[in-house]
Amino acid sequence: MASEYTTSEYIKHHLTNATMCSTENGIAFNKACSDAGFWAWHVDSLAWSVALGLLFILGFRAVAKKATSGVPGKLQAFIELIVEFVDDNVKSTYHGKSDLIAPLALTIFVWVLLMNLMDLVPVDWLPSIAGLIGQYGFGMDPHDVYMKAVPTTDLNVTFALALGVFVLILYYSIKMKGFGGFTKELTMQPFNHWAFIPVNFILETVTLLARPLSLALRLFGNLYASELIFILIATIGYMQLPLHFAWAVFHILVLPLQAFIFMMLTIVYLSLASEDH
Repeated sequence: MASEYTTSEYIKHHLTNATMCSTENGIAFNKACSDAGFWAWHVDSLAWSVALGLLFILGFRAVAKKATSGVPGKLQAFIELIVEFVDDNVKSTYHGKSDLIAPLALTIFVWVLLMNLMDLVPVDWLPSIAGLIGQYGFGMDPHDVYMKAVPTTDLNVTFALALGVFVLILYYSIKMKGFGGFTKELTMQPFNHWAFIPVNFILETVTLLARPLSLALRLFGNLYASELIFILIATIGYMQLPLHFAWAVFHILVLPLQAFIFMMLTIVYLSLASEDH
């Protein structure tokens, strides 16, 4: 597929989302959505995110329904290992009391990990399949069919995850401290004097907003850079297979690590929000 484009066109094509938007003339796709702004939907990111979320839910549910107290099968043992790993990290990090934190941490870790693992799929496979479907199923030019299969390379997805965590931070902060306590936390720290209320408010607000911002940008930046390197490797011809393999082996460690960091920072932020002193 790389031979059909110049290098810059090839890279741009792989980094472009399949986009849907609403215009005055009805529903439009891809290039027709260039001026749609905020109201453009990245349908590939949404579809893969939902599909991988369903894979997580249905897969874990199927294993739970068939779980046995005897000698577990390999899949059950693997799932139990993941659950125990997340549970141990929650117990050692979260110091409040909530039935939500452990399931939330498990969901974040597995869901983000599954989205990250899409980065190991060779970069031409899914876009080529999407191009063939567009060409023979809908009569489209394959060059106008886009497919980004790694949802965490889309800043909209990582920000959506981070905003969900941010809402929970605000919820637990107000729940545990009360609205007055939360307001006092924003205005009387780190300098506990009324004269420093404006300074404290600016410092604490920046700190509060930096949490979801850092969550979103860290995950996006690492995965976007990784995907870009895979795309660049795909442009070098016959040498791409050994380089792709080497980079993929390295990412077997990096991709779970990014999911783990996102999960752990979520637990830490919620633990800080749940402290009532």
